[in-house]
Amino acid sequence: MKLASDDFELLGVPRRFEQDRAVLDARWRALQAEVHPDRFAAEGAAAQRAAMQWAVRVNEAYQRLKNPLERAAYLCRLGGAPVDTENNNAMPKSFLMQQMAWREALEEAATVDDVEALADEVNERKSAAFDELRRTLDDRRDTAAAAEQVRALMFVERFAEDIDRRLEALGQ
Repeated sequence: MKLASDDFELLGVPRRFEQDRAVLDARWRALQAEVHPDRFAAEGAAAQRAAMQWAVRVNEAYQRLKNPLERAAYLCRLGGAPVDTENNNAMPKSFLMQQMAWREALEEAATVDDVEALADEVNERKSAAFDELRRTLDDRRDTAAAAEQVRALMFVERFAEDIDRRLEALGQ
């Protein structure tokens, strides 16, 4: 293992958006067992510090790869098309209009059923967007287009969180 390896290489999984979560989890557990600082207790403080660096690096890689949106953003960055939300948040007009319509629908939703219906619509759209993102990254390998899709999905994810908060406020 090399500290400079990308997350996919480090965890021994293919550099693709689509991942088998069970395989990813198993690789993480196996690597954690290999590099856990307690295994190096008899080798002194320097070996334990090195093991701690490895453990942190393995955890960071796992956290990034287990989250589909973070994994996609990471693939975009590796492919030379960083998502760069700080400097680029431009979205197509149709997407922004959909966001506005959803926000209005959430504000106007008077019942749990209304909010849940909106949540279903958003989850359906999110699922379709992740399917398209997979095709863009794994089939077409178009990281520039994927970066735009990731930025859009970040908006959708935040809105889904707003829906969850609204459901909590309504007692669900």
